[in-house]
Amino acid sequence: MNPRDALDAVPGIPRDAAGPVFREPWEAQAFAMAVHLHERGVFTWTEWAVALAAEIKAAQAAGDADTGETYYRHWLAALEKLAAEKALTSAAELGTRRDQWDRAARATPHGQPIELANDPQTGN
Repeated sequence: MNPRDALDAVPGIPRDAAGPVFREPWEAQAFAMAVHLHERGVFTWTEWAVALAAEIKAAQAAGDADTGETYYRHWLAALEKLAAEKALTSAAELGTRRDQWDRAARATPHGQPIELANDPQTGN
């Protein structure tokens, strides 16, 4: 599947004529991880589109206004679930890493890069 067809297979992806559009660096990183895992054969693009659509639908059912600002949060949630389903990680490992990043973000001075080494509990 060529990249343009892959983009067309994913529902609602924010993009312009040149391709996907990202508001934050983490969105581009989440996008790149999904593409990389697909290219490595971890999941098909159809599996990805179904997982992402399910995340978006669940969010809308829970009241997400679907303004496009939360799109990559759904992308990340779908990526995490597929990674756990494919045994690349576990829900517990994802939760631990999420907590580490949260602590690191809170401990990082404003304007400085957030790094896991800033997590006061682990320093990893």
